Amino acid sequence: MLFDTPIFFTFLAVVTLCYWCLKFGNQNKFLLLASYFFYGWWDWRFLCLMIGSTVIDYLIAIKIADTEDPRVRRLLLTLSLVINFSILGFFKYFNFFADSLAVSLATLGVHASLPVLRIILPPGISFYTFQEVAYIVDVYSGKLPPSRSFVQYGLFISLFPHLIAGPIQRPSHLLPQVQKPREWDSEKAFSGLLLILEGLFRKCVIADNCALIANAAFGGSFGKPSIPVVLLGTYAFAWQIYGDFSGYSSIARGCAQLLGFHFMMNFRQPYLAESIQDFWRRWHISLSTWLRDYLYIPLGGSRNGERQTYRNLMLTMLLGGLWHGANWTFVIWGGLHGGALAAERKFRNEAAVRAGTLWKWLRRVFIFHLVCLAWIFFRAQSLKAAWGMLKGLTTWSWRADFPAAFLFLALFSVPLLLIDLYLESSGDEYCFESATVRPRVAFGLACALVLAFLGANQANAFIYFQF
Repeated sequence: MLFDTPIFFTFLAVVTLCYWCLKFGNQNKFLLLASYFFYGWWDWRFLCLMIGSTVIDYLIAIKIADTEDPRVRRLLLTLSLVINFSILGFFKYFNFFADSLAVSLATLGVHASLPVLRIILPPGISFYTFQEVAYIVDVYSGKLPPSRSFVQYGLFISLFPHLIAGPIQRPSHLLPQVQKPREWDSEKAFSGLLLILEGLFRKCVIADNCALIANAAFGGSFGKPSIPVVLLGTYAFAWQIYGDFSGYSSIARGCAQLLGFHFMMNFRQPYLAESIQDFWRRWHISLSTWLRDYLYIPLGGSRNGERQTYRNLMLTMLLGGLWHGANWTFVIWGGLHGGALAAERKFRNEAAVRAGTLWKWLRRVFIFHLVCLAWIFFRAQSLKAAWGMLKGLTTWSWRADFPAAFLFLALFSVPLLLIDLYLESSGDEYCFESATVRPRVAFGLACALVLAFLGANQANAFIYFQF
């Protein structure tokens, strides 16, 4: 895929140069064509699918705004939601539900031969579908006027920095930026370059090196699961997925700033969270806020009593887990987080929350390990594999290469923890954001040098490309 190679950065440089040579109207047209080229590079058929769904929602949104009959408006909203989720469901979940149905029937003694199709998942379909749904719902509720320009709406959906793996852009945040002229800002561009370098550091140095340990632990290279193997695997994957996805988000935000746009932050030191609720305020913020605003609140939120609140939390997180992939492991992962959120709401102790520094760190350590426990299901290829890792927590075995593996993991996870501690105390969005020019230049050069010498020698695609 285009993003996996240095070709992407050549593409970015050419697009940025040409883009700033154009006037506003032509800038949007050029970016739309460039974004379509970027998406269609892998498979032009998926480009047609995305353009088709974009056209449908563009026309439906205008019709909703121009119609006063509430029944017609609801019908149009329903039509849009059915089309969007049907496309997403077919490509992402058809075989999953067919297989699950076949297994359920087999347990009842009914052996059915259900169709299994070789369906390739279109890149980024989960992300741009959620943006389209948010747009339609916001137009329907009157929070946002519809875009009367297909170029502007199409660019909001397809702007290439966020197209493949987010962050999921809210219509009220990005669409107005698309609709108004943008001017070159050297400070914003410089910040964008630093964000890209920090993102590459997070991905290529932290995530890819931690992946070596995670793959070895979950793949059996360290032997059968035991306490050291499970700890190595879960800790390594925790830092791998964080470095990987936060790295992608930083790169996407940096690319957007080179083009004069601002993307919302997607991560805010999640492993310093003091509760599961706090974790979801910090982790994949664009998804967690989408789930809150377009699923949890419409379900009733916390308005109808404790029992309904627990139900809504579980449904939201179960569906959030399923959004990540067509596997029961993701459903269990979402269910664990939903159950933890419900338990926190039931047993929350305000006095403990207000306790001193020691209790704060004890809560952070506890929440980190709860999150790591759930990561086992997220990383495992099957429920059987996840259960095997959990059973490993009841056995002990030791190998001579474990100390080196733990040291290697510490070498590539502690730096990201230190960065998060700095960002937590400073309030900056990226390292040295509020510093003078010299420290920022030094930080950028340091990232480049570390990338050159410590970047893992493997071509790992970004984890969230598969979602």
